[in-house]
Amino acid sequence: MEMQEILTESPNSNEEEGAGEPKVEGKTQEEAEPDYYEKLQCPTENVYVETGHIHPKIKSTEVKQVEGNAGLYRLLCLILTIICLILLILVFVLGVKLQTDSTVCPGNDKSEVQQRPPPTCNLQDCHKQFKRLGCQQCARGWLTFDGSCFFLSTTRLTWPESHKNCSASGGALAVVTSQRIQSFLTEKGKLKYWIGLRKDDSTWNWVNNNELEQSYWKETVQMGDCAYLNSEGPVEKNWDRASCQASTYFICQLQY
Repeated sequence: MEMQEILTESPNSNEEEGAGEPKVEGKTQEEAEPDYYEKLQCPTENVYVETGHIHPKIKSTEVKQVEGNAGLYRLLCLILTIICLILLILVFVLGVKLQTDSTVCPGNDKSEVQQRPPPTCNLQDCHKQFKRLGCQQCARGWLTFDGSCFFLSTTRLTWPESHKNCSASGGALAVVTSQRIQSFLTEKGKLKYWIGLRKDDSTWNWVNNNELEQSYWKETVQMGDCAYLNSEGPVEKNWDRASCQASTYFICQLQY
């Protein structure tokens, strides 16, 4: 009987001991918790060491970005400066060109062919209009000689058409009134050119209504009522006659 009681008591004692064991474990966990928080509250020196290595890297990256932006701004400023200088040079060149090319006095009618020069003026009139030096007496493409502007055409027309073309420019077909003009036109010409000489009835007259006084006819002339200058012939004898409806080159004269 006593042994059975002992045996029956032993399980109870084990259960009591087992029931007490969780308290021991709970106490261990509570004792461990302060250590865990202490570790969190007291970080090791390695943390500061690592953070100390991070800050210089971040700082160097920011410095590089700032330097890169500054370099880009300097490059843009340099490009804009070069563009401004180029524009200033262009404005200066155009201004100089305008002053040098605008010395011819303006005309009114611009519907004529390219051979027509604009009306010219004397030096004083140009100075009054443009207020600068350098009045151009003859238009571009015209030859200046002995107080007149001469134009040797590059197109062929009849005598009446040639006279009309020269009149539209403010001049007329060339009137050869001296040996000097005869020699000049012969030297500058390379072709056959109408001049302002035409036969009216039995008299040869210039387009300015002056009668012919000094002539330079060939020894043998053709038939016709209008005169032309053959620059391939000798200066003293290079005039010839042809029909006024024939087409050839012509010489315009404009006195200034």
